[in-house]
Amino acid sequence: MAFDYDLFIIGAGPGGVAAARQAKTYDVRVGIAEREAVGGTCVNRGCIPKKFIVYAADFALHDRAAASYGWSKCDRQFDWSYFIASVHQQIEQRRQSFFKKFQQAGIDVIRGQATFIDPHTVEIDGRKVTADKIIIAVGGKSIKPSKILGIEYAITSRQMLELPQLPQRLAIVGGGYIGVEFSSMMNAFGVEVTLMDRDETILSGFDDDVRTAVQQGLSQRGIEFLGNTTAKEIKQDATGLQVVLEGNDPQTIAADTVLFATGRSPNTENLGLENAGVELDEKGAIAVDAYSRTNQAHIFAVGDCTNRKQLTPVARTEGRAVARTIFDKQSPQIDYTLVPTAVVARPEAAAVGLTEAQAREKFGDAVQCYRTQFEPLFYSMTDRSEQAMMKLVVDRRSDRVLGAHMVGENAAEIIQSLAVAIQKGIAKQDIDANLGIHPTTGEEFFLLD
Repeated sequence: MAFDYDLFIIGAGPGGVAAARQAKTYDVRVGIAEREAVGGTCVNRGCIPKKFIVYAADFALHDRAAASYGWSKCDRQFDWSYFIASVHQQIEQRRQSFFKKFQQAGIDVIRGQATFIDPHTVEIDGRKVTADKIIIAVGGKSIKPSKILGIEYAITSRQMLELPQLPQRLAIVGGGYIGVEFSSMMNAFGVEVTLMDRDETILSGFDDDVRTAVQQGLSQRGIEFLGNTTAKEIKQDATGLQVVLEGNDPQTIAADTVLFATGRSPNTENLGLENAGVELDEKGAIAVDAYSRTNQAHIFAVGDCTNRKQLTPVARTEGRAVARTIFDKQSPQIDYTLVPTAVVARPEAAAVGLTEAQAREKFGDAVQCYRTQFEPLFYSMTDRSEQAMMKLVVDRRSDRVLGAHMVGENAAEIIQSLAVAIQKGIAKQDIDANLGIHPTTGEEFFLLD
């Protein structure tokens, strides 16, 4: 059978874009369909705009410390509407850059919803396209629990970038990445923030010392945290929204905006997967093997529409790996055990490798942890109480470092560098033998004992 494309990709987010670019290096025919904005969640309403907001919030935090360093106090005002318009301009520039690179590479871009007609055919707004191999890279979406009364008054992270103005009072339900990051950013802008989570401590999945340190840091900045608590009902009255809580703090709090950051789900609706015979797993994600292959040998899936780590670098790596599997016959497998990750809150957190709990479950009493907590030099000149935390998880039998965890300024940059060493099997004695750069926060990793 003659196909229109050697490879067709559904979804132009990080995974789909990476797969398309990698595939074109093999001089094959590549097409990609996107129903929304090119770049996916990361570019349009995730990593990139979120980091811009963090940068804007940091000006407020540094302003508060400036007087301690001899700078005269000033009364600067933050213009949210001007700022968010500038963010959208930056996002649009990145979208145009994607289109330009697609054009230069000879990748066909088709705008619209792609739906399977059969295992080798998709339809995009009435146009039928056939392909030898297909990659599904449609990502995920933020969701709100439908059983909560008044849930229609709440928003998800997608709408945070569409707010016409900053709320005075923000209630956030969910203490994961998104909830923690928005609580930190909005607090820096002067918003009164209440953060609640079903667990006693935020950031489930991170090392317990990281979770505790970040939660303490947020509380010191004036963010109210309610543990073992969630929203039961949302009501609207003349003063705004009333959020009825249940759990350890069964009270009613007032808010102008309620953000639900309690989870995401794969974007698998309207794809016609049943027409292609593609199976979903028990969580509604597309089921894949170690090579991102679905139960259909010629159809693959990467990124957040699968039940794996939902991070932009992971999706990109999966996309490139699939293109190599298809056209270069390399069949590379991805190691998901050493994926570095960060929470761009203030305080910032980052980690790579095993947590202490994961390591003890796997290696038992052979695990030894090295930990320090200290005040960074910058804050010693201010009236703010700020603590950094660093931790190494080590297998004492081999001396191999199993995980590294940090809370504090530049945590993501520091852990990013350590991730390479840990991937290569660095031992604790190797770290001890290195000299740090003084005075820096990062040097403390070389002084742990």
